Amino acid sequence: MLRVRVLDALDNLKAQNVQEIDVRGKTSIADHLIVASGTSTRHVKSLADEVVKFAKLAGMPPLGVEGQREAEWVLVDLGDIVVHVMLPRVREFYGLERLWTVGDDMTRAAIAG
Repeated sequence: MLRVRVLDALDNLKAQNVQEIDVRGKTSIADHLIVASGTSTRHVKSLADEVVKFAKLAGMPPLGVEGQREAEWVLVDLGDIVVHVMLPRVREFYGLERLWTVGDDMTRAAIAG
């Protein structure tokens, strides 16, 4: 499964704070977002390159890769999975996890209550 390969690729190069976000029903661009941090621009680029390598080995080459030159935020589009590898300060600034999970806690609380 491609998702497992992506997670393995990130783990192989010691990605930090890896988060998976299920976005099915929230957008048509993907089913899952995977967000991870790197410790430097070199680490971010290496992590993204490793994801691309693992995806190609799985027979699923990326549809696109953006941000490799600056390597502060690299996006790897794998179709149903979009991988965001970011520097911690960039990740905190944009808050993708908060953006894509808004309302999830309230929905869970309403169901539980």
